[in-house]
Amino acid sequence: MRTRITPGLMLSAALLAVPSSRDSVLLYAEVSHYQHDPRLLGLQQFFAERACPLESLAADFLVASDRNRLDWRLLPSISFVESGGGKEYRNNNVLGWDNCNRRFDTVREGIHHVADRLGTSTLYKDKGVDGILRTYNPRRSYTRLVKAVMRSIRTGEAHNHLACN
Repeated sequence: MRTRITPGLMLSAALLAVPSSRDSVLLYAEVSHYQHDPRLLGLQQFFAERACPLESLAADFLVASDRNRLDWRLLPSISFVESGGGKEYRNNNVLGWDNCNRRFDTVREGIHHVADRLGTSTLYKDKGVDGILRTYNPRRSYTRLVKAVMRSIRTGEAHNHLACN
């Protein structure tokens, strides 16, 4: 008797064989913590209105920002400027880190890596948004562009309130 192994069966076996890391469990717990955060709804709406694939990672942007004491709109705005919110990128690098030369295993890993660098590296730590952006990309127009995107992201409550008026 011959056993046929389907692609679905292979994928299931591969997923079961991969050990879950403590970090991924903690990250999932953190992401689920943001379920009722009005910033999450606002960020999801921002990405959805612009047909950005990163809508599904909106909670990761919040976790990464809060962990590293960054303005919650900074990373999503950089991703929008650098990759159109996940429309065009390479190396799983939606934030354009190291001129997109840095490779990440996943987009999520890239988001958290860049957030960590912006929050802890001596190049970025303790700088405000303007200082972070000038270091990230010294072109003046870049800072203006990212900050304009930041201003367009509102919390879900504020966004809904504005829509009703």
